Amino acid sequence: MAKSLTVKVLDKGFVRLVDVMGDDRRIAQAARVSYGGGTKTVREDAALIDYLMRHRHTSPFEMVEFTFHVKAPIFVTRQWFRHRTASVNEISARYSVLKDEFYEPGPAELRAQSSTNKQVGEGSLPEDAAREAAAQIGEVYREVYATYEKLLELGVARELARSVLPVGIYTEFYWKQDLHNLLHFLKLRLDHHAQEEIRAYARAVAGFVQKQVPLVWRSFEEHVLEAVTLSAGERDAAAELLDRQEFAEKLRQAGLSKSRVREALEKVFGR
Repeated sequence: MAKSLTVKVLDKGFVRLVDVMGDDRRIAQAARVSYGGGTKTVREDAALIDYLMRHRHTSPFEMVEFTFHVKAPIFVTRQWFRHRTASVNEISARYSVLKDEFYEPGPAELRAQSSTNKQVGEGSLPEDAAREAAAQIGEVYREVYATYEKLLELGVARELARSVLPVGIYTEFYWKQDLHNLLHFLKLRLDHHAQEEIRAYARAVAGFVQKQVPLVWRSFEEHVLEAVTLSAGERDAAAELLDRQEFAEKLRQAGLSKSRVREALEKVFGR
């Protein structure tokens, strides 16, 4: 594997960029075909991409595709595969003997169960409990893989012998997805509510996306990744507290263009 195209994730996993079709220019060209525009400058491309992103005109972003080769624990891939907008091919344990490779978090990486959210781990375990838990995890993996090998030696079919393996074992898959849906994946899996292990993979994917389509990434961060959505009630409350002219001046001082200032005022105060 080319080191520049591979990012190590967790203890034994990785994300490798296999192929990319398209870049920022492809998106701008696809958007302009609707009105026959010719080649434009990078600055004009950036403005167009920013407009597409903030107004959710998504089809031009579908013109760019990424293909990744990923090695991850099964419990991570089960979350990953919830995103059903990609072409995917995973190693088959019916045809292949899975390697003795499991995700083994160290004591410092083991999180305590949240007291307020049933599906979230947060904070660290006491030092003694963390060491014991890490040892227990490693011991179980060794025992279960020995059982898996024994079943294979006894002639049990691979498709049945695999049933004893836990979700901590590593699997590998190819993942091909257009940029529009990949950005949606990143919006969800980079969020702090997502499990830390899949966030680690999302950060690796995000690094490749940022390098390939920097103009898109800048607009994605501004209008999606770091943006928030207000309910109607929240918007109305904010409008009562804000002075329209002062708010407009603050937006101009922040460097927003005339069109973006107008759009922001309409979001809060209406037309």
